Amino acid sequence: MGIRVDVVASSYEELPLDGVEPRELAIAHARGKAAGAPPCATLVAAADTVVDLDGTALGKPRDPGESRWMIEQLSGREHRVHTAFSLRDDGSGQALTECRTTRVRFVALSSDVIDAYVATGDGLDKAGAYGIQGFAATLVERIEGDYFTVVGFPLAAFAQSLPLVGYRLCPPDVSRRTPDPYSTEVSA
Repeated sequence: MGIRVDVVASSYEELPLDGVEPRELAIAHARGKAAGAPPCATLVAAADTVVDLDGTALGKPRDPGESRWMIEQLSGREHRVHTAFSLRDDGSGQALTECRTTRVRFVALSSDVIDAYVATGDGLDKAGAYGIQGFAATLVERIEGDYFTVVGFPLAAFAQSLPLVGYRLCPPDVSRRTPDPYSTEVSA
């Protein structure tokens, strides 16, 4: 995409917020992470993803037992994934927060499949105990909405929001690309 990214730590401590709806929780955490980033000469972008099962936020599991419980709860059911992102430009003082939601339906999973997935440890660092971009893609029957929202960063919404804080995303200049030495061109 042609974006140079520098990862910086935020001082924000992501704690549960009692009584806050899952969508609002994602927004609060994204804002907190952006506000907790050190002062910066370029655009700060922070995001947070929350899995919402019937109004209950499923965060990152504490251990494999909680991971298994979450996957059991999602099995054969639909849930929502809310991903919020917050942009902060210290130079202009502009800030913006957006949130996108995608519906996800899991297939009905057998205990053996759940056990095998949990044993990979893949979901221990992910909201709802799964990451759609990995093996957990095989657990998903369908989605309604943006795939990248489920991954954890809604790229199209991010690109559309950039002009609102004085930035823009431009496609790379393909005329300047180095030719692929392994490609074959056929001319008539």
